[in-house]
Amino acid sequence: MRSFLFLTGKLTNDILSFLIFSLLDVLDILLCHIYKIVDFVMEDEWKPCYCSSPKHTIIKSGNILVSEKGEGEKIVCLTSNNLQLEEISDTLYSRTSLVSEVSKTTIKRRKTVTSVNVQPAFTVEMLQEKIDGYKSHSVPRWSDCDCDTCNSWSNSCKDTLFVYTDGRKDNVGENVLFIHGFISSSAFWTETLFPNFSRSIKSKYRLFAVDLLGFGKSPKPHESLYTMKDHLDMIEKSVLEPNKVESFHIVAHSLGCILALALAVKYPNSVKSLTLLAPPYFPAPKGEDAAQYMMRKVAPRQVWPLIAFGASMACWYEHVSRTICLLICKHHRTWELLTKILTRNRIRTYLIDGFCCHTHNAAWHTLHNVICGSATKMEVYLDTVQNHVNCSVNVFHGQDDELIPVECSDNIKTKVPKANIKVVDKKDHITIVVGRQETFARELEQIWMTSKAS
Repeated sequence: MRSFLFLTGKLTNDILSFLIFSLLDVLDILLCHIYKIVDFVMEDEWKPCYCSSPKHTIIKSGNILVSEKGEGEKIVCLTSNNLQLEEISDTLYSRTSLVSEVSKTTIKRRKTVTSVNVQPAFTVEMLQEKIDGYKSHSVPRWSDCDCDTCNSWSNSCKDTLFVYTDGRKDNVGENVLFIHGFISSSAFWTETLFPNFSRSIKSKYRLFAVDLLGFGKSPKPHESLYTMKDHLDMIEKSVLEPNKVESFHIVAHSLGCILALALAVKYPNSVKSLTLLAPPYFPAPKGEDAAQYMMRKVAPRQVWPLIAFGASMACWYEHVSRTICLLICKHHRTWELLTKILTRNRIRTYLIDGFCCHTHNAAWHTLHNVICGSATKMEVYLDTVQNHVNCSVNVFHGQDDELIPVECSDNIKTKVPKANIKVVDKKDHITIVVGRQETFARELEQIWMTSKAS
């Protein structure tokens, strides 16, 4: 009887998922046409999206390459010197709809239309800023927030991340870099862990918590493609270089784990310990495209659990997710105020602040170019950490994490046998820190002291 109920529930969930996501496919196409009109009216130009036809984009820009590689058509801007083509994930342009997957609709392919000596073709968003050259501090799109918080960096002569610093300020012996997860901010650490570190630690350690590029109080450049290189460059420019950080510990959550591994590979002699919380590592089966496999795992297009439904909306539907950002992020000040009124300031609102303070451009590209796109690099990262990075590796995972399952940490252990894995009962993707901050602060202090002693 129990098996029958389980199978019935699964079948119902599958049917409901198919119906809802089929409707979302149609809605996304409708919103695409609406935004074409609104963009043109509001900005006197239309910035092509990733579902734009190559023919229209060629006419629009006059300087791109379309080539065939797998399913779909690839669009590449050839005019920008700032663009690293290998950093662009193919998941941006090959997200076949649920309807087309079921009906096995074939996608027409085009052959190369011009001969240029470039890297294998990847898709990039055909923003006019890229074609005209890199334009810092461009005018925000009508759907992006233009408040003082979101745009405060635009009047500064230097574009650096927002960095919250705590602990020792001079004669620093140890440094710790905290990297938050997707659609979050430095407050994830500063409102939980920082108040709970001991005086002894704060007297010896300098603590850095960053808002990643495009999130929180950090710059949100509208022309950026938010690649792995973009994020790493900004961390170096904002933390490592100006503070002359020669060695450091890293604590990272979810998306931040990918950036932490990349930093460890780039600075193998500088990283003293790696602490990863809920690292998203799904090794692709043989013959599978790693980025596409990652996208299906983190955004499975299921209506339940809700966190998976949210990830699926953000990853598969460009225009639906832009609409959500228009309603939530553009008006983040309203939602923050309502939250404070409703809670009467009885609880901290840092999670709401982090969730609302980003742009669609930042979230969309970071999700595809870092979370999905990095899947092709994770094997190399982990092999390098195991064999060439002399630091302790500690992984924490919530047993009830429905977004990044515990199997991801098991996969890390397989690739990095020296890693210490701790699975925490009755904790999920957020409560792995929130709610157990005092305990986790003590665990981190022990990791740092042990790493120092070794």
